[in-house]
Amino acid sequence: MAIWRQTPDLERLTAQLADTIGELLDIRFEAFDDDTLTASMVVDRRTHQPYGLLHGGASVVLAETLGSMASYLCLDPQTHYCVGLEVNANHLRALRSGRVTAVARPVHLGRTTHVWDIRLHGEDGKPSCIARLTVAVVPHVAQPPT
Repeated sequence: MAIWRQTPDLERLTAQLADTIGELLDIRFEAFDDDTLTASMVVDRRTHQPYGLLHGGASVVLAETLGSMASYLCLDPQTHYCVGLEVNANHLRALRSGRVTAVARPVHLGRTTHVWDIRLHGEDGKPSCIARLTVAVVPHVAQPPT
């Protein structure tokens, strides 16, 4: 059974990154199945640190962007929104070029928090980073009558 309350529309998700850091880093949503969402990001001068390697912070941007959108797709946007609470990442292997791909899979989809396991790998399929994102699920506050 799929975890999604809203069926992922990959083109729409990517379009929502317009005029954000996601667009600047060429993040693209690429695939989904019943319990994962996948996105990729360019590895080039935009995402390098000074030594020509993928910057760890850029990997975290990809992980948080992917996990946050995955949480959004698990919510009713009419009643709730989500915000990141905590993200951590273990950088395993350096990348210099190409695209890095990330796959988000839920660890916990609760009423008030979501936790995502996000695995990044290079074009060769070898892992480059493992991240965990905790997201707060927040109800919209009703506006008092005026």
